[in-house]
Amino acid sequence: MRSWVLHVDMDQFIAAVEVLQHPELAGRPVIIGGNGDPTERAVVATASYEAREFGIGSGMPMKIAARKAPDDAVFLPVDHAAYERVSATVMATLRALPGVTLEIIGWDECFLGVTTDDPESVALRAQEAVLAATALHCSVGIGDNKIRAKIATGFGKPRGVFRLTEQNWFEMMGERTTRELWGIGPRVQKRLAGHGIRTVRELADADRAVLIAEFGPRLGVWYTDLGYGRGPALVDDTPWVARSHSRETTYQQNLTTTEQITSAVRELALRAFDDCAAEARPVERAHLKVRYAPFDTRTLGRKLPAPTSDREDFVRTALKLAAAVDPGREVRLLGVRAEMSMPAGGDPAERTPLRGRI
Repeated sequence: MRSWVLHVDMDQFIAAVEVLQHPELAGRPVIIGGNGDPTERAVVATASYEAREFGIGSGMPMKIAARKAPDDAVFLPVDHAAYERVSATVMATLRALPGVTLEIIGWDECFLGVTTDDPESVALRAQEAVLAATALHCSVGIGDNKIRAKIATGFGKPRGVFRLTEQNWFEMMGERTTRELWGIGPRVQKRLAGHGIRTVRELADADRAVLIAEFGPRLGVWYTDLGYGRGPALVDDTPWVARSHSRETTYQQNLTTTEQITSAVRELALRAFDDCAAEARPVERAHLKVRYAPFDTRTLGRKLPAPTSDREDFVRTALKLAAAVDPGREVRLLGVRAEMSMPAGGDPAERTPLRGRI
């Protein structure tokens, strides 16, 4: 028998949970974000498949979504408690399947490690178990490693199963853009394009020395392997440990003065630090996210002199970052992230570049 990685991804999870709670919304375009008011500043957390047909997607400003949405669209607020409750049921159901190792990577997705000659049968059992427990559907990608399993899920959506391995990797992925690889965002895609690398095949064929020069020795090698679909195959059931806690706010009226920004950063820093303190873990680095009007986002970071459990130490560092905010520009969003020291045993994110916050 052979070892396989299965990637289980709930179909339109947040929207599906909302429809489960409000059956009358089935078949209608549903958009979830912020307080559910499309006239306020917020972004779309998710949209139902019906809403996606109108070009509405995650991360889109709610006001733009409202302009794209049809008259029968429904806007709802984010309900974290409901999603966490259903997610817990999904993961408990999958964990109970015989012969699987479960690695949770998000509310709505996880890896399953299995040893079998028939991974499709395991995938179907997983789908049936989740449907019976929650009345929700999921898609399953099957791969010989995590990269291929994760990407395979996209070919299986919705409600399907798809296998992606070394044998059919280039057939399915070779002519697709590098942006379609898990772990490559728009910035990396642009940097790769600067070297004439636009497709997955071109990434696989790229000179490794060029990638190392551009991204450094670790990521340069990583991106080379990514072109081939290579990646970690070990499914790790070690409980995930948060690396940081963050708080952010989109302001309904832009912040226009240094005093407003300083006050807002202090409040966010205190809240982020208290989230860390609840875990009794010291903080070692501060990050500040600034979104200027209309939509230009910058991030800053600073390491503390030493890991600290003193909230004022962290707040002072966050305020030093705030001093770099351009006083001539209006601010529509601020976020503060407190990065914690990892407990004994090391950072779970270090076991694979795919785990943890990127």
